Amino acid sequence: MPSCITLLAMLKNTSIIYHTILLVEDDKRLSAVVAEYLGKQGLKVEVEFRGDTAVKRVLDLQPDLLILDLMLPGLDGLEVCKQIRPHYDKPILMLTARDEDFDQIVGLELGADDYVIKPVPPRLLLARIRTLLRRIQPNSVVATPKTMDDSLIFGALKINRSERSVILHHQEISLTTVEFDFLWFLASHAGKVLSREMIFTSLLGIEYDGLDRSVDIRISRLRKLLEKDPSFPQGIKTVRGQGYLFVATGWECDD
Repeated sequence: MPSCITLLAMLKNTSIIYHTILLVEDDKRLSAVVAEYLGKQGLKVEVEFRGDTAVKRVLDLQPDLLILDLMLPGLDGLEVCKQIRPHYDKPILMLTARDEDFDQIVGLELGADDYVIKPVPPRLLLARIRTLLRRIQPNSVVATPKTMDDSLIFGALKINRSERSVILHHQEISLTTVEFDFLWFLASHAGKVLSREMIFTSLLGIEYDGLDRSVDIRISRLRKLLEKDPSFPQGIKTVRGQGYLFVATGWECDD
């Protein structure tokens, strides 16, 4: 049987990733239930109850993921998201009781990575959290040289997966983690029509219920950031009744 010293040495050399989540929710009963459930799934959960104190808490703690309720005392979730996003680059999951497109669109426009509508089944919440956390977890601790597969170039648009950078007409375009994943997925399937269900399931890792509009909102957001005329897109087109098409020739070449 190994000694205590040997066991401590083994534990010290074992790489275990513990993700810290900050839950900003003013409903204390709900916060306790969510924190307990996520804690049993191996996640460390910190809780904040007010929006006006959440900003400093997020910036000081720098959690691996932020769950942010929309309706908060002191400062609403949208304003919290707006204030922290320039200084916080980890995933933000909006939690709202409102089933309104406007709130969803504004939240994503301000930099949220995903949203769920309360009441949300615990297993669904956990699935969305794990999907977001997978995007920030490095695939390897050893640096590897870039390969041809790391970059996609379409005219004036250059996408680099290893650097997670997007350059359009020599200008860097700032995208959230999920926005980049959406763009890379579309671009890597250039010339193929992708259904909403395929995009949703492939990127979020959960079954598409036919009602979630996050794919449409993401596409709209990408068009605003990348298209010369978002109302008449040339690079990311809608194929009525089928889905979306990334057009390889839809990005004007640099002069």
